[in-house]
Amino acid sequence: MKIQERTGAGAGRSAAPAQPSVGDRLPTPPRERKPALAALAVLLILVGALGATMLVLRAGDRIEVVKVTQEIPAGGSVTDSNVTSVMVAKDSGIHYVEWSQLAGLKKLKAVNTIPAGAVAVGEMFGDQSGVGEGKALVGLSLKAGQYPSGIEAGDVVAAYRVLNDTGSSNSNSSSSSSSSSGSSNSLIVERATVASVPKEGGDDLVSSTNKAITVTVDSDRAAALAQAASNGQVALVLVSSK
Repeated sequence: MKIQERTGAGAGRSAAPAQPSVGDRLPTPPRERKPALAALAVLLILVGALGATMLVLRAGDRIEVVKVTQEIPAGGSVTDSNVTSVMVAKDSGIHYVEWSQLAGLKKLKAVNTIPAGAVAVGEMFGDQSGVGEGKALVGLSLKAGQYPSGIEAGDVVAAYRVLNDTGSSNSNSSSSSSSSSGSSNSLIVERATVASVPKEGGDDLVSSTNKAITVTVDSDRAAALAQAASNGQVALVLVSSK
């Protein structure tokens, strides 16, 4: 009787093999670790963070300096109209002229021609102006009507010989000097660059009516221009800078 019960109980069981328990699963191969790649990734992250920090710090270390907006000829000076201020990265190896030093810079002269767009540095200026090879600076004392209105440093002008109206005696004396360097109302210098022009009410005005204007000319035309200027026979005409 017991044998039959056991046989009946076994008949209801499934014929499929029993699933293995969790502890009976096959072992999986361990993951291959690459410590070199992990270290490289960390290093790249650190380098990137350091570079970003340096850029931020460098961008914050900036100074306001002088930038030339109009060409300044040799012997010319800085004015409010030919410079502006710009921000640049501070560099101890470059002698920038800071914007706060503008007043002192106006008292100096350009050693050589300074092109528009250049950032001013100390080496560009000095107490005495430098004149390029084959060039000469000529000072002119001109009254209203002998120079164009609004003339300023950097302008390109032509210089003409003109007769004055001071009487026959001066006309006779000037005619002899004119014959040596050209006829009356003739061109003396085709192209001259204005080196300096005094401001209205400045200390370098010759008188209440005359203005002291300095121009840079070719050295072979300096004598003729100076001679005509001494007789008051020079008139400047503004021409194209090209």
